[in-house]
Formats: sequence, C-alpha cells, structure tokens
Amino acid sequence: FLAKKKKPKLLNKFDKTIKAELDAAEKLRKKGKVEEALRAFEALVNQYPQSPRARYGKAQSEDDLAEKMRSNEMLQKAINTYDEVVGLPNVPSDLIKLSLKREADRQQFLGRMRGSLVTLQKLVQLFPGDTSFKNDLGVGYLLIGDNSNAKKVYEEVLSLAPNDGFAKVHYGFILKAENKIAESIPYLKEGLESGDPGTNDGRFYFHLGDALQRMGDKEAYKWYELGYQRGHFASVWQRSLYNVKGLKAQPWWTARETGYTELVKSLEKNWKLIRDEGLAVMDKKRSLFLPEDENLREKGDWSQFTLLLYPLFSLGRKNENACKSVPKTCALLERFPEATGCRRGQIKYSIMHPGTHVWPHTGPTNCRLRMHLGLVIPKEGCRIRCAQENRTWEEGKVLIFDDSFEHEVWQDAENYRLIFIVDVWHPELTAQQRRTLPAI
Repeated sequence: FLAKKKKPKLLNKFDKTIKAELDAAEKLRKKGKVEEALRAFEALVNQYPQSPRARYGKAQSEDDLAEKMRSNEMLQKAINTYDEVVGLPNVPSDLIKLSLKREADRQQFLGRMRGSLVTLQKLVQLFPGDTSFKNDLGVGYLLIGDNSNAKKVYEEVLSLAPNDGFAKVHYGFILKAENKIAESIPYLKEGLESGDPGTNDGRFYFHLGDALQRMGDKEAYKWYELGYQRGHFASVWQRSLYNVKGLKAQPWWTARETGYTELVKSLEKNWKLIRDEGLAVMDKKRSLFLPEDENLREKGDWSQFTLLLYPLFSLGRKNENACKSVPKTCALLERFPEATGCRRGQIKYSIMHPGTHVWPHTGPTNCRLRMHLGLVIPKEGCRIRCAQENRTWEEGKVLIFDDSFEHEVWQDAENYRLIFIVDVWHPELTAQQRRTLPAI
C-alpha cells in the first residue's frame, strides 16, 4: 500500500480568495497558450502584487515562453521572477521549494553554476531537514568542480539518511575520484542497488565496474552487463558515454575500413622522420613529455607529448610551441582534416617504460578511432588488448582500434616503447556532425 503523494499546497489565505482568476490563467498555460497565460498572470501581479501564486504563474509562463522562443533573455526574466516569489510575505513553503528548485535548475541550464549554488544553499538553509535539497546542493558543488564541499554535503546526508541511494552513488563517485578505490565500491554498489531516483546513470555503472576491475574483481562485468541492459553502454565492452548512435562498432579496424588510407600511407612512409623528431624532443632537457595524468596506470612510467589537444589545432591554429619542436611532423599532418579537425581527439607521442601496466579502461566517445604508429618497439614484452584480442606494435606500421572499447596495455620489455598516436573522426560521421559535435 503506497501512501498517496501529497499535493503541494501552493495557495496562501489571500490566494484562495482569487483562486478562480489564478485557475483561469493557469488553464491557458496548461493549454500551451503561453503568451496569453503570461498576459493574464502579469495582470494578476499588477492587481495583486502580494500574491505569491500569481508571481509564480508569471515565472512559469516566462519559463515556457523562453523555451518556445529559445530565448536566454526571457529565461533570465523567469529566473528573476522565481526569485521574487520567495521574497513575498506568507509564501506557502511548498511554493518556496518549487520556485527555488526551478530557479536553480534554470540557472544551471544557462551555465550560471555559481548563481545556482547560491539558490541551492538558500533552499538548504530554509529546509534543513529535507535531504533532497542537500543532494541537489552536492551536485551543484560537483558541477563547479568543488569535490571537497560536495563530499561534506553527502557525508551530512548519509548521517541523516544512511540509506539514501542518491547520496551513496555520488559519495562513492567522489571517493573514486580521490583514488580511494576500495572505499568507493560499497557506496557505488549500494547506491545503484537502491534504485533511488537519480542513481540509474551510466557514470555510476562505469566507475563501479572500473573500481572492481582495479581490485581484480570479476564482478565488474556483471555491472557492465547491467549498465548495457539499462541502455547506458553500447555493449559490455564498448562503454563510452558521449556517443552518436548507429556508428559501426568493432574493436580493431584496417586502414581500408576507415577510408583514411592516404593518412595511414603518409604516416607509415614518414615514420622515421616522425620518430627522429620525437627522439630529438625526448633527449632535450625541456620536459615536453608529461606523465599521463588520468590515473590510468597501475604502475610504471608513461609520458606523453601532445601536439593536438583540441582546440589547439582548430581552424588551422596549431599548438605553435609543440609544433616548433616537431615542425615536419606537424606539416605532414596538416593535409589530413580527419585528424587535425577531430575535436574529440588528440595527436601525441607516447613513451612507455618497462614495468608499466595500464588498467583496462574505455575512452569517452565512439566518435573517433585511434591510430598507433610504432616508432621504437622492443622485440618482445609490449602488447595491447582491445576487447578480447591482443596485438603488438611494429616499427613503421599503424595499428587502428576503437578506444571506446575496453583496452589495456602491458610493457614488460627491456627498453622503452615509443609510439605516435593520431585520433581521427569515425568514418561514418557526416560532415555536419564533424562540424557541430562539441569537444568533450
């Protein structure tokens, strides 16, 4: 037996006396007669400036109109009006909640993250016992990258409501970001198992599986399977989260399948030039090679020298500093917009020293393919697995794989391994998609 959800009380004593007029205006809004509804609510606000419900109706109508007109200016008006509701006398608490929650939501939509944070803080101050507002505040902190304040908020929620699934997944997510892998697992797992609203999100399946894999726990694939069944992943192996539906999906590709045979030929033909420029940079004291910083290594030494980290190359603007160091390599690439224009990709040298293991991981998007050109490859001890197949590099040869599939790297050779990485657009993306897909 489920308790019926209580209808929010939105009318104060005064608003009950003008209920018929309020209902008439609201009816217009519900019918989608947005301009008429706005005029009706504006008239009510002019006539009854102390009426919270009329002011809220005006805010909602401005909100609807902003959507219809796709106007940020109109949306800002709505935000201001939601804010005015709260400042009126005798506002029912349910109406305060609805107004501030929507205000915060619309501020986030406009990218006003700090403004939204202030609104959420106001909600938490006004209703300290309502954990759902604290949960929203935690997300507000995460959106501006303030994990430590988000963490405090979720600790507070979990002290008040130990079984709150939403707080659990977010707390686990933060622990994982702090590299507290073992600690993050129970929070992520219990949060997902709770089935609470807001927990069924691909990122939580992604990070729980990843944490389990790093602990050597095969249960990871159970969660990947579940994430796939719930529509978050394209498959158990292909787990990128920024995707275009319907693109051909396979772990390994041949040059012919990509259609980028000219680029592959050019890389293979000029591999010594690319290698020599890379080696010259490596030998210099200037530290152009930077350690991999995405926390993908279990152990070892792996550094990269990046020529293109979008948008450096965009519109023909190269990363001048990097390209000064390897001018011929950069000049060679300029003929290939599938690489230099790939906003979701990178172009970089990658050096990996013996004793390195890179955890199984998945790239962020299915919109690119990754080319590896072998430059200095030890005779044995280096391999890469993508999905269920292992391959090795060869000097002067290009390997192509889809890094949205799980892949893992081992370097157990006697000497370092140097490769050149070129990301290209997935060949099935249209010209329009290549122009308009946002970087990640």
